[in-house]
Amino acid sequence: MTDIGAFRDAVTGWAAGGTGDTARELAARLCVRTVVLVEGASDLAAVDALAAGRSRDLAAEGICVLPMGGAMSVGRFAAVLGPTGLGLRLTGLCDEAERRYYARGWERAGAAPQDFFVCAADLEDELIRTLGTARVAQLVRAQGEERALRTFLHQPAQQGRTPQQQLRRFLGTKKGRKIQYGRVLVEALAPDRVPAPLEDLLAVL
Repeated sequence: MTDIGAFRDAVTGWAAGGTGDTARELAARLCVRTVVLVEGASDLAAVDALAAGRSRDLAAEGICVLPMGGAMSVGRFAAVLGPTGLGLRLTGLCDEAERRYYARGWERAGAAPQDFFVCAADLEDELIRTLGTARVAQLVRAQGEERALRTFLHQPAQQGRTPQQQLRRFLGTKKGRKIQYGRVLVEALAPDRVPAPLEDLLAVL
């Protein structure tokens, strides 16, 4: 396990009601200065892929991207990491539906208000709109999933949906697929065609 992975695990345990001793020790040893709170592992994959494409090593810069396993946990994570806890700078990336959870968590933790970035629907939707459905379908085929996509598109539930809605749903139909395509779709972006929430997040790190 990497050191930053150990820090993520220690913080997760602390937010779940454990002690913060290990998280404090690791934060000091790793010189963690900023934590990016995201909902899940697919968001982590996307942020890491974009940073790598810009030749940045976030962990080496003292930045930890931390998937919480659900946006409703943001209040607990903000409390242990922000001014009321470790005193680290907080930022984050969330879906539009999660904005209120982040705003409330930031406020209760005494963090800078609105210092997080909001995707119009979710990150997958932002990436599909930016790349275009034809390019995303091409990337799915390149990943060896053409048959799976074709079978999915023939399901009755998908009839009447737009291609963007279909692809967004497809990415969430198999465990691990969102994580896989979080990386794949970001790596396919042109440097000047990165969705605003993702671009703006990296710019402040």
